[in-house]
Amino acid sequence: MFRKITAERLNQLFEEISAKQGLYIPVDREDGTAEYKKYESGMKLSNALNTVRSAKDFFFPQTENLAAFKINGKNIEIEDIRRECEDFVIFGVRGCDAHSFDILDKVYLTDPVDSFYKNRRDHGTVVTIACTRPSETCFCTVFGIDPTMPGGDVTVFPDGDGFFFLANTEKGESFLADIDHLLEDGDASRLMAVQENTRNVLKKLPLAGLSTESFGGERLNELFNSDKWGELSESCIGCGTCTFVCPTCQCYDIKDFNTGDSVVRFRCWDSCMYSDFTKMAHGNPRISQLERFRQRFMHKLVYFPANNNGEFGCVGCGRCLQKCPVSMNIVKVMKALEVK
Repeated sequence: MFRKITAERLNQLFEEISAKQGLYIPVDREDGTAEYKKYESGMKLSNALNTVRSAKDFFFPQTENLAAFKINGKNIEIEDIRRECEDFVIFGVRGCDAHSFDILDKVYLTDPVDSFYKNRRDHGTVVTIACTRPSETCFCTVFGIDPTMPGGDVTVFPDGDGFFFLANTEKGESFLADIDHLLEDGDASRLMAVQENTRNVLKKLPLAGLSTESFGGERLNELFNSDKWGELSESCIGCGTCTFVCPTCQCYDIKDFNTGDSVVRFRCWDSCMYSDFTKMAHGNPRISQLERFRQRFMHKLVYFPANNNGEFGCVGCGRCLQKCPVSMNIVKVMKALEVK
């Protein structure tokens, strides 16, 4: 059942949520873009379509400590530094980022389960917000995502005057029960019109006709051996920007840091664009930029769907289109490799 809050009372809602648990919302930066920040009194929800960095950070942070070692002569004491995560709410997640959590779940919640990731997933409540103004760089619908019904534990639907709330999970129902005294019944008929208008816009976007039919595990050898990789990879400078803004990239490295009296083992994001990615004692199995470039897109379009019932490893958020300094992105790769 839909429940509604007026736009004027949204910050009152934020105050109540943040008084009980951590609350993170997208807020505007000075350069006009948006980023997630922990809510403080008076913060305003950004109207930006999406944040520069994805909501992936909340469950798979850029760096995190895994263990610590105290070394005393030949004696080594291992310290378990895991701590139970506090409950928190991410408010304003778009459909593309919400779907990225499903992709990450398939990696980190499959045996052996990543306990660090699971801890955050268990304690986090995802409140999505439906899109009403999609960008020309959006192409989430290509991967079967409906941004007007973005999912999550709770979905928020803006209608111009306020926000409708709909619980999708038991966690979402519990969340709405806690704030029900701030909500009221609302006429959802206008909401249906907003959704229909957004879907009409989505059909007219420049990338709406992008096709995935040429990709998937069944074409692995053909795509891997394509002679087009050389030309496609020539402009790539290996900066890794695409992997750091991507909501579904999941690769990491594990390093040890000597603090002087102990050693801390931590993991940090890695990028298949880097020359030392997958480097081992004997060297690197991907010695050229072409091989590393091919790895990134083969994983998104071929390897991942081959192992996950056809689900692609991209959610069409458009961040790589916006941020690549040489304008090389997954859309150009898909168009170049598409079977005509």
